[in-house]
Amino acid sequence: FLPGFSADQDVIRAVGAPMAGLYNSSHWALELDNEANIRFTSGFALEFERTPTIYAQQGYDAAMLIASAVEAVGGDLSDKDAVREALEAADFESTRGDFSFNNNHYPIQDYYLRQVVMNDSGDLYNQLVGVIFEDHQDAYHEQCPME
Repeated sequence: FLPGFSADQDVIRAVGAPMAGLYNSSHWALELDNEANIRFTSGFALEFERTPTIYAQQGYDAAMLIASAVEAVGGDLSDKDAVREALEAADFESTRGDFSFNNNHYPIQDYYLRQVVMNDSGDLYNQLVGVIFEDHQDAYHEQCPME
């Protein structure tokens, strides 16, 4: 069993066959059936001719979060409190599905079990097995003085 970053697509490509069959957990899976993820995965595959990585997924979500905040403040980034509030609102379609920030700014999100398997093309990838946690929250958020 591995953490998701140790079984990322780039690692799978580099290590190859020894990765087959390994399980890992992650906040994201290629097959998540939501509009943002379908748009991201299909666009990434068309542009780069490979399966997206967790790092690419996080970068995409970060860009969508920032874009939503800029739009929420009408492009005026001079009011830092308004920008911060817009970021905290996380009013964007995440590739992860439901996504929000807790009081300590850690994500509230699902976590998934994945297994490295071979697809129909003979390439190894992380196949979604199931949901481990729904709407998982950081264990220490209640101790955080932030509101």
